[in-house]
Amino acid sequence: MSTHTLTPSVILDRVSFAWSDGTPALTDVSGAFGVGRTGLVGRNGSGKSTLLRLIAGELAPAAGSIATSAEVAYLPQRLTLDVGRPVAELLGVSAPLAALRAIESGDADPRHFDAVGSDWDIEARSHAALAEAGLAPEMLDRNVGELSGGEAVLTAIAGIRLRGASIALLDEPTNNLDRDARARLGAMVRGWRGTLIVVSHDVSLLELMDETAELYAGELSVFGGPYSEWRAWLDAEQDAAKQAEKAAAQAVKREKRERIETEVKLSHRSAMGKKAQMEKRVPKIIAGGRKMAAQVSAGKLRTEARGKEAEAREALDAAGRRVRDDDAIRIDLPDPGVPAGRRIATLSDGHRSWVVQGQERVALVGANGVGKTTLLESLIGSACHNSASSGGRVPDAPATAGEPSQGADSRRSHGTGELHTDRVGYLPQRVDGLDERASVLENVAAAASAVPIPELRNRLARFLIRGAAVGRPVSTLSGGERFRVALARLLLADPSPQLIVLDEPTNNLDLDTVGQLVDALAAYRGAVLIVSHDDAFLERLGVDTTLELGADGTLSEL
Repeated sequence: MSTHTLTPSVILDRVSFAWSDGTPALTDVSGAFGVGRTGLVGRNGSGKSTLLRLIAGELAPAAGSIATSAEVAYLPQRLTLDVGRPVAELLGVSAPLAALRAIESGDADPRHFDAVGSDWDIEARSHAALAEAGLAPEMLDRNVGELSGGEAVLTAIAGIRLRGASIALLDEPTNNLDRDARARLGAMVRGWRGTLIVVSHDVSLLELMDETAELYAGELSVFGGPYSEWRAWLDAEQDAAKQAEKAAAQAVKREKRERIETEVKLSHRSAMGKKAQMEKRVPKIIAGGRKMAAQVSAGKLRTEARGKEAEAREALDAAGRRVRDDDAIRIDLPDPGVPAGRRIATLSDGHRSWVVQGQERVALVGANGVGKTTLLESLIGSACHNSASSGGRVPDAPATAGEPSQGADSRRSHGTGELHTDRVGYLPQRVDGLDERASVLENVAAAASAVPIPELRNRLARFLIRGAAVGRPVSTLSGGERFRVALARLLLADPSPQLIVLDEPTNNLDLDTVGQLVDALAAYRGAVLIVSHDDAFLERLGVDTTLELGADGTLSEL
């Protein structure tokens, strides 16, 4: 245990939580987070986001207790934003700032002085916080609708730092942040004071942590070091566990073989004793004594042999429990039958055009707010609203951090697109085309009505959606679980898409699932258009063409 955890800021004591349908999310979780920076990792659906919400007080545990040493500030994974909300409110300084300005204008109401308290420099500190987020001072008097999604996330995080919350919880803060924004977040994290707990799949961010905590199989463990050191330790531990399991299995075979040999020897001795008695080679009384002694000896040998075999099996069971046997998504994309030279889509900025054809993989990159999502929606058109194979988009849904608001994004984009196929699968970054009140099965069946329910259940199992989970309302799912449902809905559609359009698909995926998605897309025999800030993901995917959308709406090939 590291020194950070010796002075815990958050203590979990046998915490349990279940969703309204009875599905358990966490069971008897105990552990502690100390002062310093901790990266919380785990497979999708392990309960990381739920745990943060419990610590933040958004959810109440069904059993157990959570103790925190100070005020808790929480940045959720999906930061819903009101575009008309003042930036000062997002920073969390609207009340003292308004009071300060009222006093400066001559209003001596005592309530204003109470609201300001000791924060007489709140405006200067707010400007400094905005600078951390890469924003000009005048943005303090603007609305959130003038920010991109990445800018809004950085502003909210800068606000947490500005307010001086002793315990801060960040859930996937790098989702949709461009390179510059990620660098700014990294600088904030390096200078963080107090307790910081970050749920993330971003390895570069996890490398800035003092500790790595893992939520696995319902247990919370804390390792004193960043992600790479924890990963190396886990890999070494798993290698040792597999070797121990192999050695234990060999020991079981050996003890079983020796037990059988013992039984054979004892059987042979018994037969020889009976033969000697029948031939009356020894007196009856002596033969009886020998028989009793042999029975006692045989019993001891049998007990000893069985005991050794049982001990070996127990050792094998213990070694086996150390070895992780994690389920993995098995994503098999259908063959859409796209000829190599078939024109699938055209992207244009009004001056130049690029054709997506055959089985090309095209990446669209650019800074937050330049209009990448708007360009995709221009390409998809009505398909993102009406197509059964589409992930969908709710037109009047509130803007969400991680996706630029309509005011920020559409104002800057001049890129357009044209489809040459109506078989398009679109998965937006917000994964918002799902019916929140309907079950997982109902959502997926809506896009695959021709597939019998039993067969649909079998296919969903390949996405690790099994048993009672298929009946859970979508509103109760974690970000990773929602992504799997949306991906299943897209990929199980009939007919299969000839073009798959993905907007920041790695945001809600654990690192293992990202690898599986890469493998699936690499084997897909259709076209792929993907927006991503995840350079490592794009490199692994091996894109054929990378287009950058500039702030002026022009496209250029990198």
